[in-house]
Amino acid sequence: MNSFFIPLLMGAPQGSEGGPGGMLMSMLPFVLIIGIFYMLIIRPQRKKQSDTQKMLSALKKGDKVITIGGLHGIIQKVKESTVILKVDDNIKMEFSRSSISTVLARAPDDDDDDDKNDKSEKVEKTEEKAESTGENNKE
Repeated sequence: MNSFFIPLLMGAPQGSEGGPGGMLMSMLPFVLIIGIFYMLIIRPQRKKQSDTQKMLSALKKGDKVITIGGLHGIIQKVKESTVILKVDDNIKMEFSRSSISTVLARAPDDDDDDDKNDKSEKVEKTEEKAESTGENNKE
């Protein structure tokens, strides 16, 4: 085992000159290891951290969430760095925003109500058309 490490520690032999190509070839494995390390570990971790920050900044009243401790609740109030969760009828608890691990369900937006009204109007129009074509078929 020592016979392997001793030549590495001593460097290149005096008589041979590796030139710049030899140095590049000796550095290539280190560069590849660093590149693989970045692609497999650092980049996915940064993406996950970015997604978590987006989730935390999008918290709003009415969202159903789970804390890192496993507590389920509904957000009652959102402050700058904390949220107040309603965990039971008369029980409200204040948590740091960073303690929210998952958003189970988003609170309905006001825009969604408009979409629901549009959809219900479309359904009514479709039903009217179906009834009118059904009456024509009976005649």
